[in-house]
Amino acid sequence: MITLTVNGARHTLDIDPSTPLLYALRNDLHLHGAKFGCGLGQCGACTVIVDDKPMFSCLIPVSAVGARSVRTIESLGTAERPGKLQQAFIDHQAAQCGYCIAGMIMRAQALLERNPKPTERELRTHMEPNLCRCGTHLRILAAVRQVAGLPDPQPADAPVTISKGL
Repeated sequence: MITLTVNGARHTLDIDPSTPLLYALRNDLHLHGAKFGCGLGQCGACTVIVDDKPMFSCLIPVSAVGARSVRTIESLGTAERPGKLQQAFIDHQAAQCGYCIAGMIMRAQALLERNPKPTERELRTHMEPNLCRCGTHLRILAAVRQVAGLPDPQPADAPVTISKGL
């Protein structure tokens, strides 16, 4: 038996201790926000917050979670009453297919809880492990900036030049 604390509720599950947390969340607890993307911790679609840190739930066996608190996208809001970060993603139309969005939001949530006013570099560095195959990264960053109250980045002072040899 494995006991997990997910979104503030304790759950005792009769599952193999080596089961990835992602599978327990989706199959046993019916929390479908975190998605299976690659199973290798390379895409971020499965990102959840474990004790205030974003983690790839496809890589963590349930036995390694122990007494730590797990939060999923379902803890932030609902379709009818989205959380602040979720609403910003809606406002900026940050999702095309939407597959990566729960993981993106959870990674951003972890950052903003730890550092409510990150620099542009901190924001980009923190979000880098999560991938969006549709290419909405700029909208995702804009949504996080909105919640953090950060200005849009300014274009570089120097013009971009392209060599004729390219």
